[in-house]
Amino acid sequence: MPRTRDGQITMEKTPSYFVTREAPHRIHAMSPDMKLIVVVRNPVTRAISDYAQTAVRIGLYAQHLDHWLQYFPLSHFLFVSGERLVSDPAGEVGRVQDFLGLKRVVTGKHFYFNATKGFPCLKKAQGGSPPGCLGKSKGRPHPRVPPAVVRRLQEFYRPFNRKFYQMTGQDFGWG
Repeated sequence: MPRTRDGQITMEKTPSYFVTREAPHRIHAMSPDMKLIVVVRNPVTRAISDYAQTAVRIGLYAQHLDHWLQYFPLSHFLFVSGERLVSDPAGEVGRVQDFLGLKRVVTGKHFYFNATKGFPCLKKAQGGSPPGCLGKSKGRPHPRVPPAVVRRLQEFYRPFNRKFYQMTGQDFGWG
């Protein structure tokens, strides 16, 4: 991660940091005052989306958070709903700006819905830069999963989700 000067914010968006066992210790050693933003989404949706990988483990947010809380207080975390990031991007980005102590500069007028991808993207900024939208791997169709498999995944994740809601004080509505 590059060094940050006073007044700058450095962001790293690698999702695997939250599930990598060594990451909390390393990041804490780098900066114990670090603020952490974690985008989470329904673990069943995550598992289906990432079914070709070992994705079931990724959605065990409570277990991962337990490990991170050994290094950082809960107040250093902001948990962003991946579902609300799609349905209300300005609201979720507003929460991020507030969490970071930034003026709310990015608002609803900065987003448009990309029907091809199926989620919001950033509008073209003044100055000629292209609109910002996630890469080709985002917004791809998910495999068809039998309802019985979805129900089993929901049952599997339910106790972990409840613990995560308890830990964060935030109900993401995943059941």
